[in-house]
Amino acid sequence: MKKKIAILGSTGSIGKNLITILKKDKKNFEIILLTGSKNYKELSKQAKFFKVKNIIIINKKSYLKFKKIKFSHKINIFNNFNSLNEIFKNKIDYVMSSISGINGLEPTIKIIKYTKKIAIANKESIICGWHLIKRNLKKFKTTFIPVDSEHFSIFYSLNENDISNIEKIYLTASGGPLNNIPKKKFKSVKISEAINHPNWKMGKKISIDSATMMNKVFEIIEAKKIFNLNYNKLDILVHPSSYIHAITKFNDGMIKIIAHDTNMRIPIFNSLYDKQKKIIKTDKLNLRKLNSLNFKKVDTDKFPSINIIKKLQNKDSLLETIIVLANDELVNLFLLKKINFNDIIKILQNLLNMKEFKEYNQKKPGNINTIISLDNYIRKKINKIIH
Repeated sequence: MKKKIAILGSTGSIGKNLITILKKDKKNFEIILLTGSKNYKELSKQAKFFKVKNIIIINKKSYLKFKKIKFSHKINIFNNFNSLNEIFKNKIDYVMSSISGINGLEPTIKIIKYTKKIAIANKESIICGWHLIKRNLKKFKTTFIPVDSEHFSIFYSLNENDISNIEKIYLTASGGPLNNIPKKKFKSVKISEAINHPNWKMGKKISIDSATMMNKVFEIIEAKKIFNLNYNKLDILVHPSSYIHAITKFNDGMIKIIAHDTNMRIPIFNSLYDKQKKIIKTDKLNLRKLNSLNFKKVDTDKFPSINIIKKLQNKDSLLETIIVLANDELVNLFLLKKINFNDIIKILQNLLNMKEFKEYNQKKPGNINTIISLDNYIRKKINKIIH
């Protein structure tokens, strides 16, 4: 019997990697739903190949263009996520949530009730809405698997281990596109340099987050939430080859080191097949990399974004949400060439030092409406600051 699945954000990097995996095992899967935003041409190719009966395409212009495309099978085309009730009559087997940015939060929360298992690759959803996600996971008895390579590696290393047995978890960082560029040149960093990651093929937003190392700030916050840990149990090590993804040290003296190729298909494949003992073709064991496992502490003078973690308390707060929303807008402004690279972290730190935002460290995370309102307010505030 075919497993029924859905992909939120099927035209992005994670979505396309999952599609590649599914193409090799088409006979065992039925895609019930694909979603996208602007890339309607890619979405139509996917829909035709897998004969997908339900499509959600959010961008209005792309939605209208998509509706004009002819398909050889019956297809339902929607423009929003209010249609989930109409699409799903029974619980499906698996959902990949990979819509980028804060726009992925509401669809993620909504779709949990319709699936037995959800894999989440969206940092913003976990940081801003983990309390809402966790509530729905429990309510609808849905299994969760993290897809970020670092968090999947922690998840994989824990296995049956109790969280209380953890002494420390180290997340690794490649150092990003600017690891070998002197700090004095950061002010003049071009977009093409900031998105040119040495190890991973990623979208522009996440590549720039890697260049500022804000991605590691997010990953530490994610790990705290997912694994219910305090910040003092988490640390970052710079590891330029990106071969090791997480190191877990246990109280009994044992250390687990999780390594895999720099290929997101590995955590995606494992989230899909889980304990089915399926085989994925990967590179042979890289002895050269194993014999040169360089690790070092983060240079916080060069990458001051890491100091933001010190501002956070262990209990969840709205300040974590503000960090995500503000960074999202600042990266967008950099891509629009309205601010320079250095301004991303400089403005973010100035914002977090304002009295009104310091107070958010004491406020509990809100509902969807609170987060959306805060998103609008933060974006207006930042644009006011730069003008």
